[in-house]
Amino acid sequence: MTKIVGHRGARNKWPENSIEGFRKTLELPVDAIEFDVHLTDAGELVVIHDATLERSTEKAGKVRALSPSDHQATRLKGSQEVIPTLDEVLALFASSRPVELHVELKADADGAHYEGLEALAAAAIRRHGLAGRSLLTSFNLGVLARCQEVAPEIGRLCSINAKSAEALGAAATFAKAAEVAGLVAIEKSLLAATFHDVAAVISRDRLCCWVLNEQEEIEHWLGQGVGWITSDDPALALAVCAGSQDSVA
Repeated sequence: MTKIVGHRGARNKWPENSIEGFRKTLELPVDAIEFDVHLTDAGELVVIHDATLERSTEKAGKVRALSPSDHQATRLKGSQEVIPTLDEVLALFASSRPVELHVELKADADGAHYEGLEALAAAAIRRHGLAGRSLLTSFNLGVLARCQEVAPEIGRLCSINAKSAEALGAAATFAKAAEVAGLVAIEKSLLAATFHDVAAVISRDRLCCWVLNEQEEIEHWLGQGVGWITSDDPALALAVCAGSQDSVA
């Protein structure tokens, strides 16, 4: 059965990467929730997607430059909430039903990966007792290799889009991703264009297709038997999945 992942919580329904969004997504029968982590120069792990503030908050600037007082005062657009810390988010999930967590390790505004982020994120996950139901995720194979070194007990997911596949060539990237990660999440257009190559090296239960927000595309990838679907509207994905199962029955 295909599993459904709420992307950045459920960003088409609630403010992305927000405590409110995570709480409400937990009310849906999703199998996993995805969110993003940056490391500030002050040493805090904060949950936000972009390396800059403009798109998703009411302020501007680089995420890594945030002080603790800055992020506590930075409201998310369309919300009264502020940027949460990783500890705050993990505390919520530690007390929730056992949903799987896809914890994406981000790069800074210059595209540089934060030194020590892998070990710090793994330590936080362990501290909240969530190692058994978390995956550390990245587009970068080197980052995932470091995750394997510092936290072999925590699973890994490799995300791939056209940009990350370009350097090595898609087929080589898929094979390498399958070696370093238990799940491989591929952007929908790239997966459609390379599905034959992908299926030759990765079993479908280990494949995740992202980001699917329309009924027709969700139905298509359900029909292809991928193991995971990531959506900004997991309620829709769940409804389409339930309808597909009903039609088979």
